[in-house]
Amino acid sequence: MSVAVVMGSKSDLEIVRGALDTLTAFGVEHVVRVLSAHRTPAEAADFAVNAEAAGIRVIICAAGMAAHLGGVIAAHTTLPVIGIPVASAPFNGLDALFSIVQMPPGIPVAAVTAGKAGGKNAALYAIAILALSDPGLAAKLKAFRIKQREQVLAADAELQQEVSSGQVK
Repeated sequence: MSVAVVMGSKSDLEIVRGALDTLTAFGVEHVVRVLSAHRTPAEAADFAVNAEAAGIRVIICAAGMAAHLGGVIAAHTTLPVIGIPVASAPFNGLDALFSIVQMPPGIPVAAVTAGKAGGKNAALYAIAILALSDPGLAAKLKAFRIKQREQVLAADAELQQEVSSGQVK
């Protein structure tokens, strides 16, 4: 099983870095491409059409401005597509978000938060999809969630100690 991470421009690499790091940490095979919905439409469509045969199971797309990349990819495959809106001038990513969440009926693209957190969340969403048919990956995801919970509870306990000792007012 693998995930494709497709960005509209190499400048989006900073945004998808969290996805790449998270997929690597979970041991999920992935491929990374730069394909543009507008500047390389034939290549983007060809990639999407052939993704499933290439062993890809989920596609993550990051793009800014009009952000049609996720929609173009989704229009050419039945694989799950997750869109990361990339903030850019003049609308700070709102245009990209709208392009992802306002897809027409029948061609869905899931949306995650904008920016660097979006990369990590997109990878975790892709992992959750893959985990439906991979018990080992499901166990890793559950362990990740438990670790997150423990970290938050430890931070809260530390804060409570600081509050009770008068260090935080």
